[in-house]
Formats: sequence, structure tokens, C-alpha cells
Amino acid sequence: MNPIINAGIAQRYRRRSRDPVKLTALIYLRECLILEKYEDCPEIIAIALEFGALSEEIRVLLEDSRRHPSS
Repeated sequence: MNPIINAGIAQRYRRRSRDPVKLTALIYLRECLILEKYEDCPEIIAIALEFGALSEEIRVLLEDSRRHPSS
């Protein structure tokens, strides 16, 4: 087996792994946004980032169109 290919597969797997703390922080962030508890959001975002959340994951939650009903 080619060690270079195997290293790429292992690295890709690690990148996709999901930290339970990160997932919990993202769920809490979504709940805070729905309940409009905006004062808790910066702390939750910091925790999510610390445990591996991507900026894209946080941005999607912040820009969720369901929280902004159309006029």
C-alpha cells in the first residue's frame, strides 16, 4: 500500500471528525439565536471555535433565514 495515499485518507478522516463539545456549542448557539438571547452568543461562539468549529458553520447559523421572516 502506498503510505502517501493512506496518510491523505487518515488526514481527511480527522478533518471530518466531530467533537461533541463543538456540536453541543453549535446547538446551544442555534437555541440562543432562536430564543433571542444574544448576550450569550459570543461566549458560545468562542467555545465552538476553540473546539474546532469552522467559521462557515457559525456563519450559517447566524444567517439562518428562518430567524428573519420576510415582510
